[in-house]
Amino acid sequence: MDLQDQLKNLFPDHVPEENEAPKAESSKYWLQDTPILCKYEKRKGKPVTLLEGYTGAEADFKKLTRDLKSYLSVGGSYKNDIILIQGDYRDKIMGFLKDNGFSVKRVGG
Repeated sequence: MDLQDQLKNLFPDHVPEENEAPKAESSKYWLQDTPILCKYEKRKGKPVTLLEGYTGAEADFKKLTRDLKSYLSVGGSYKNDIILIQGDYRDKIMGFLKDNGFSVKRVGG
């Protein structure tokens, strides 16, 4: 039971005003003005998608990498301010990032 449910149980007659309603987060990631670069490379003969140019904190990198990996159901990592996703998923990654408010620039073919 979360806090809102507990408050409703304590004060059943109370009707919250519009400015009292809990506000949803506009974005769960730190957004930046410069676009994230989405590249495709082959490393040791295997395709990988690289995301460069994200300037968030380390916790933001972890969260974004984890969410991308679970969204695509693939492996990946981040190292030296570069997010590496296994496979060629540029279109899906760009769609995911645009849906979450990022500006994305495709690099290469």
